[in-house]
Amino acid sequence: MSSRKEKTFGSDFRRFFGRGLAILLPSVLTLWIIYQLFLFVLNNVGAPINTGIRVVVIEAAPRIWSNDQLPAMFRVTEADMVRERAQLSGPSATRVTDQVLEERIRRRQFKDWWDRTPGMNLIGLAVAVVTIYFAGLLLGGYLGKRLYHRIEQLIAQIPGFKQLYPHVKKVVEMIFGESSSKAFTQVVLVEYPRKGIWTIGLLTSDGFKELREHAQSDVVSVFIPTSPTPMTGFVVNFRREDAKPMTMSVEEALRYVISAGVLSPDDPIPLKGVTAANVGVALEERTDA
Repeated sequence: MSSRKEKTFGSDFRRFFGRGLAILLPSVLTLWIIYQLFLFVLNNVGAPINTGIRVVVIEAAPRIWSNDQLPAMFRVTEADMVRERAQLSGPSATRVTDQVLEERIRRRQFKDWWDRTPGMNLIGLAVAVVTIYFAGLLLGGYLGKRLYHRIEQLIAQIPGFKQLYPHVKKVVEMIFGESSSKAFTQVVLVEYPRKGIWTIGLLTSDGFKELREHAQSDVVSVFIPTSPTPMTGFVVNFRREDAKPMTMSVEEALRYVISAGVLSPDDPIPLKGVTAANVGVALEERTDA
């Protein structure tokens, strides 16, 4: 009699469905996050830039070309003026000048042409990307950093803004900043949530002064990541001697947490170049064993 469980359609379905999730879900979630970031930048940064570009073009076009030479999207005919004035009602209709009506029509026509033309809405996004690049280039130097520091000091004095800005800045710097790789300095082993239960944590910083005074000891702050999303978890403070340093890298620790302990540094599946596919296979093999 075989020691392995008899395979049924239900067990095969669960096994292959789990493998499919392990392979596809990380890619789908990654694409969704990138798409949401793209929409955020496009709608909140690119759209206002596009509006500004259209205003500048509309103001400049009549000064560059004569009425006969204006492109079709800027040209306003007498019939357009009559139709536009006919739509007005009330006492204000007679007070609206021809120049105001002409500008209103031109703005609407240009906006319609802009929306119909493929790729025009991406201009604002491209300008935003170039602007962000040059901002990083200019503010990365000595003078730029000093200027930016002065501006930050002024901004930090605004009520409401000063309560949020420092925390948002810390999170952004941890993810995108040059010191992001130093956000977690070392992997440690701690007894959490009680004695006898060993948990992998990431050393983040030394505890602050008041905490050390209350604990009457040298204290460190440790981030306890959770599976399968290691960027969520708990910050727990331990005495330094209770946080045991480990030789595994931060990357290995995060992979261990993401895989719910399936992939460890001793695992035969190499940690370098690990993918969702071999995580799914490893989970399947552990389940079948």
